[in-house]
Amino acid sequence: MKNLIKYLKHNRYARMKELKKASFQTRDISNLLKEGIIHKIKPGLYRLEEIFDVDGVSTGFLDVCQAIPQGVICLISALEFYDLTTFNPSSIYVAVPQPCKIPQIIYPPIKAYYFSKNIYQAGIEHIKTRYGTVKIYNREKTICDMFRYRNKLGEDLAFEGLKNYLNSRGFNIGKIIEYSKICRVEKIIMPYLKVIVA
Repeated sequence: MKNLIKYLKHNRYARMKELKKASFQTRDISNLLKEGIIHKIKPGLYRLEEIFDVDGVSTGFLDVCQAIPQGVICLISALEFYDLTTFNPSSIYVAVPQPCKIPQIIYPPIKAYYFSKNIYQAGIEHIKTRYGTVKIYNREKTICDMFRYRNKLGEDLAFEGLKNYLNSRGFNIGKIIEYSKICRVEKIIMPYLKVIVA
């Protein structure tokens, strides 16, 4: 089992097929799970329990992006990551392209949103960490997505995000307008922009 722990310490994430290929026994994996040394993200995907935030990125984000390769951190989770809201979501919000099949994730809890191709592809940032890459929408795309889902997630959250964005360094109204057109919320977001900027 020591060799298995050493392997996971080096790789951080491992799939069952990789572990079997490296000649590790299923019973050793089960024992480490029972002892709480390793953590099961989804069937066939494991990581060491001891990993916390990595290079300023939540372990939960890494877990989700490892489990769903096409997943992009979005909406309230991205809003929180950029410090544009005081709300702390209990689930990780992830966007996937239509029609993508999402695997059953054991932990962390997720809320999945299916985006059309154009909306899904726009504004993706790649944050590289020691243990993998996290895909997340940029600030401007996140704001526009929040306005797209304002009826479901709350108009107050979308407005708070926009207000905080416009009070932050490096804000770019042109980019907000650009993404609002892609997300088809230009007519909705413009009155808010005028109120805050005025």
